Amino acid sequence: GTVNPGASSGVAIVADTWWQAQTARKSLKVVWDNGTAATDTSAGFAAKATEFAKGAPQSSLRADGDVAAAFGSAAKTVEAEYSYQFLSHAPLEPMNCTAHVHDGKLELWVGTQTPSGGAPAAGRAIGLEASAVTLHMVRMGGGFGRRLTNDYLPEAAVIAKQVGVPVQLRWTREDDMGHDFYRPGGFHFFKGAVDAAGKLSAWQDHFVTFTRAGVPPPQGGQPQPAPSASMGAGEFPARFVPNFAVGQSLIPFGVPTGAMRAPGSNGYAFAIQGFLDELAVAANKDPLQFRLDLLGAPQIGEAPRGGLDPARMIGVLKLVAEKSGWGKRQLPKGTGMGISFHYSHSGYFAEVIEASVDASKKVKINKIWAAGDVGRQIINPGAAERQVQGGIIEGLGYAMTLEITIDGGKATPLNFGQYQLPRMRQMPTAIETHWVLSNNDPTGIGEPPLPPVMSALVNAIFAATGQRLRSLPLSKHGYSWA
Repeated sequence: GTVNPGASSGVAIVADTWWQAQTARKSLKVVWDNGTAATDTSAGFAAKATEFAKGAPQSSLRADGDVAAAFGSAAKTVEAEYSYQFLSHAPLEPMNCTAHVHDGKLELWVGTQTPSGGAPAAGRAIGLEASAVTLHMVRMGGGFGRRLTNDYLPEAAVIAKQVGVPVQLRWTREDDMGHDFYRPGGFHFFKGAVDAAGKLSAWQDHFVTFTRAGVPPPQGGQPQPAPSASMGAGEFPARFVPNFAVGQSLIPFGVPTGAMRAPGSNGYAFAIQGFLDELAVAANKDPLQFRLDLLGAPQIGEAPRGGLDPARMIGVLKLVAEKSGWGKRQLPKGTGMGISFHYSHSGYFAEVIEASVDASKKVKINKIWAAGDVGRQIINPGAAERQVQGGIIEGLGYAMTLEITIDGGKATPLNFGQYQLPRMRQMPTAIETHWVLSNNDPTGIGEPPLPPVMSALVNAIFAATGQRLRSLPLSKHGYSWA
């Protein structure tokens, strides 16, 4: 499986020093069989998605009411295509593992997010039972989901067994970014309608995502989305719009994908909340009030059952509006405020960004406000605030500059010179964090602050410039950090 894969095919070079190994590697002349993924390209994916959008979805995820009739009687309809990019985890410490095979046993020294799966996978690669494997957990240099997939552990075990001495396997930065389990991209072809009263009356989304080529579907079932490429049938605004339809089409590909901070929702939250802003403009409503009205509408179908509780989301929206002075401050020309919210990973977050854009499309983020509801108690207030700030900063990188492009089955870029993470000088002077302490059990905080930030930024840029941005990263549209 993708979570605990075996050793990859390749060539191992063992030397006394890193310099010797690298020098020897550069002298190798290898002709690789790139397999079926050699035809995969980002441009081809986009063309295929556009082709799919012209027809009916391959499958229906959800259908409530009568969408066609609602569009026919709508006061206004809006159509838009949103897309988001492939991303690399890009932890500062590349994948590495030290392995020693001796006396019929395997010892590993490694940073991994799933040691219970990694140790048996490494053992299987060299024919050992899990009971013969000892894994020593060490502090890791960032995971973000990349170290869920233990592909580097079996590699180290196989090499160590061959040479008979302890081996430290080190991936280069280029290896790490070129052989990631990437955050998958995705495409949303939206159509929405508002009625004469300015209420959202219909929502339609043809969601085009990816499936692993050559992976058979479950017995008698449909092909399944690739890891972290799916979207749930109950994703907002499901249950809040009387006429609602989401269909799905799948592009087969060979690119490995996996979980990345706030998996799934770190992509589609941008699309959903961006399009929601467009519908607010069509309805001639304030973007905050449009969202509050939608959350306060009668719910369709099932109770939340662990899903979005509208009262909790309304609570964080009202709090972030109050703290940011939403609608109460006069902003200079070229400056705008954007709002967004998302429920994911059992956390409720609403965020407001104030941003300024100059004539050369340089973006300065002046301030960010975040409001969260993760239960009745914030157990470690300092750590919780840092998780919010870290998630927001990571999401700003997704929005502004970061992108992995697939061409001929290969990923680019492969280093930080081109894959530019956010810098301190680009960050706002303040990211304010506020909490709604609701009467609910505490839940996690590491992931839910991230998803709203991309759409809050593009909504702020729209407020500042009038330009609606529907694909990431924004550097593709000529925008850059101030």
